[in-house]
Amino acid sequence: MDNAPHFQRALLLHGQGRHDLAERELRQHLVDEPGDGRAHAVLALALVEQEKFADAEQAARDAIGHAPDAGLAHYALARVLAARNRDAEAAAAIAEAIRLDPLDPDAHALRAAIEFARGRWAETLAAAETCLAVDAEHVSGNNLRAMALVKLGRKTEAGETISAALARDPDNATTHANQGWTLLEQGRHREAMGHFRESLRLDPTGDWARLGMIEAIKAGNPLYAVLLRYFLWMQKLGSGAQWAILLVGFMGSRLLAGVAEADPAWAPWVNPFRIAYICFAILTWLAVPLANLVLFLHPFGRHALDDDQRAQARWVGGCVLLATASLAVWAAGRLLGRGDVRWLVPAIVFGALALPVSAIFTCQRGWPRRTMAAVAGALAAAGIAACVAMAVVGLAVGGFLPLNVGLAASAIVQPAMRLFVPGIVVSQFLANWLAGQRPTR
Repeated sequence: MDNAPHFQRALLLHGQGRHDLAERELRQHLVDEPGDGRAHAVLALALVEQEKFADAEQAARDAIGHAPDAGLAHYALARVLAARNRDAEAAAAIAEAIRLDPLDPDAHALRAAIEFARGRWAETLAAAETCLAVDAEHVSGNNLRAMALVKLGRKTEAGETISAALARDPDNATTHANQGWTLLEQGRHREAMGHFRESLRLDPTGDWARLGMIEAIKAGNPLYAVLLRYFLWMQKLGSGAQWAILLVGFMGSRLLAGVAEADPAWAPWVNPFRIAYICFAILTWLAVPLANLVLFLHPFGRHALDDDQRAQARWVGGCVLLATASLAVWAAGRLLGRGDVRWLVPAIVFGALALPVSAIFTCQRGWPRRTMAAVAGALAAAGIAACVAMAVVGLAVGGFLPLNVGLAASAIVQPAMRLFVPGIVVSQFLANWLAGQRPTR
């Protein structure tokens, strides 16, 4: 291998993050040495960094074919499968890599990363600590240990881990980003912003730090700060616990509604709790997109948002604008003594559509996002049909259209709204499930 200049240059380029050039050198090397399993493994790692997933998986499997007993080959396959969101297969591959080379700290760190992606915080911590037992200064191992500790609610230990990692390597962008998220968990958003800023200075492309910076900016709003603590708390729970909380809240609201209907005397005591729950639920659904909208309208804040967040802000902003305009027309009419209740229908429709529309961009690209977009489109069609029908009714009443046309249009409104209103509620539960899906790539 010492006499393989292409391979040596490829290792140097890969270490520098110049993966396309590393790929070129590796392919040239493999022309001369097609059976070099290690070169196939490094090629897989270079390809996955360029998101050439199919080619990367083939290279990793070629590496195993040529060197089945090499831990690096199985490590490369695990790295590719993890990037393709095939977590169970990735876990099996990294387990084989660790069996073949139990003293490789990178393999243990990758195992921790795979478990973190699966939401298994205790397993993440165990794998990270095994990594650190092999190499106490391993950067990824320390960061993953801190991330797992935060999720497990052990914030003091997490802070100590990150502080020690920063002391050893003060110029590590990922460590600064993790310190920022730890401080954000503690409600110290101003200090968190400093670490996110430093992380982005060291690595301007770091999404983890960029997302943290956005959340730290939003946390300057006291209301959003409260919601952020709720969001972070929910993220620590398993998917079963999250669903249980959502369903208990929904069923509790329905139960209170039944109590108020059965005995109106209870309504003044029950309705405030129902209103508070509904307002909180709507806030949790719309707080992030509305905050992104505020940043989008800011001349500097918009540059912190990624393409999905900007698209979400535009679509939600459009819904809010149409709902506000309809409400303003209705209110102006009321002030003039001739308010038309029909203007409340588009206000309700477009205001409610902001919920499923914003949820589209919380789902990962692929079938989850396409499914949510189809649901939002169907709800939009039902809601807009009700709005158009109401407008036709108004024109018929005003004498601009035949009365029989107005009667036909009025028959559309009720079924359309019967589909629209429950659909909005169901779409939010569907959105919560779709947001947790990780499609294979």
